[in-house]
Amino acid sequence: MSVKHALIDLEPLRAAPVFRRLWVGQLLSTFGGQLAFVAVMFQVWDQTQSTAWTGAVGLSQALPLILLGLFAGVLVDRVERRRFYLITTCGQLITSAVMASQLVIGAVPVGVLLGLVAAQASFAAAAGPVARTVLPQLLPRELLAAGIALNRIAFQAAMLLGPAIGGLVVSVWGAGACYLIDCLSFLAALYGVLGLPRLRVGAVAKPGLRGVRDGLAFIVATPVIRGALITDLAATVLSMPISLFPVINAERFGNDPRTLGLFLTAIAVGGVTASVLSGAFTRLPRHGVVMLAGSAGWGIALVLFTFSPVPWLALVFLAVAGAADTVAVVSRSTIIQLHTPSELLGRVSAVEQIVGQAGPDLGNLRGGLVAQLTSPVTALASGAILCIAAVATVAVTTPGLRVGAESVGPAPRG
Repeated sequence: MSVKHALIDLEPLRAAPVFRRLWVGQLLSTFGGQLAFVAVMFQVWDQTQSTAWTGAVGLSQALPLILLGLFAGVLVDRVERRRFYLITTCGQLITSAVMASQLVIGAVPVGVLLGLVAAQASFAAAAGPVARTVLPQLLPRELLAAGIALNRIAFQAAMLLGPAIGGLVVSVWGAGACYLIDCLSFLAALYGVLGLPRLRVGAVAKPGLRGVRDGLAFIVATPVIRGALITDLAATVLSMPISLFPVINAERFGNDPRTLGLFLTAIAVGGVTASVLSGAFTRLPRHGVVMLAGSAGWGIALVLFTFSPVPWLALVFLAVAGAADTVAVVSRSTIIQLHTPSELLGRVSAVEQIVGQAGPDLGNLRGGLVAQLTSPVTALASGAILCIAAVATVAVTTPGLRVGAESVGPAPRG
């Protein structure tokens, strides 16, 4: 395979100007969101000096996703999607503007700030599913995986650069400046969404719980989608290592803070590298096999990390884990979008969003509890081995993931 063939496929940006405009807007808004997150954490800590309050920031982001995500998916499958996307983007823009007003009125109380974070997270809980439904209508099937990889590298680039730049902005101009940049970045996102064509739904979903039920029934009845989501849960809930990094670093590598910081950086570097070289796997036809290999690679790399005798080797294995995670995430999203009918894509995407964001939180909680009862090495190694076993079970019991079936499953009756 040539180097050019292995590099990330930029054809979606060339072939679809509407996608290119949307992608640039999402890149800038994600970057702005990272700056705003740093500002929120700094402001909450500065006012409270309490880890309980800083922990509440994560709760204020997670609860709207869990409580509203499935119902937002139903709305995505009931209304014209471009209009809904505009509403959610404008909602995030307005809440960001209110947060930026602290440049003029001064810092608001922590409770008010967390309320604004929760309001913005509520709009984001709806924006996530609708954003996932857009891609299949902008790109041909053969470019869908490449488009997902481009979205992934945009997210990773913002994650790499945003926090560091956010810390610099807060130190020089204060938290309000980060909120202002975030607000301006949503203008770029709004510009991208305004370029979309009208996106009508073929068959309107039933309202409320009946619509949620139909979406969940489709997932349960469609083996490749069910298997893809279970594989993701296996990789996150069973083997998420981040909560164990501090104690692993203390017990194995002398509690050097430089090593601890490099643990997260190594995972990010591996993920970005895999995204840059994503042409090597997005052009392959059997996305299920690629996803299973990536998820198994994540578990294997974490086992090797657990027993690495020296820091540099541990960092290498974490970079491999980060690369494997990116391969699995891009392939999973491709499978879900290729195998879900358009009229169900909002609800299925909402479930994917919940699994992708809540799974790591549960995995970090699991790791901490198991380490408390046993040992950090046992918690990390057992979780990684369970992940590998779960992926192998999905591979054996879901032939569609192994043979690369491309057919779209039927919508549930009701």
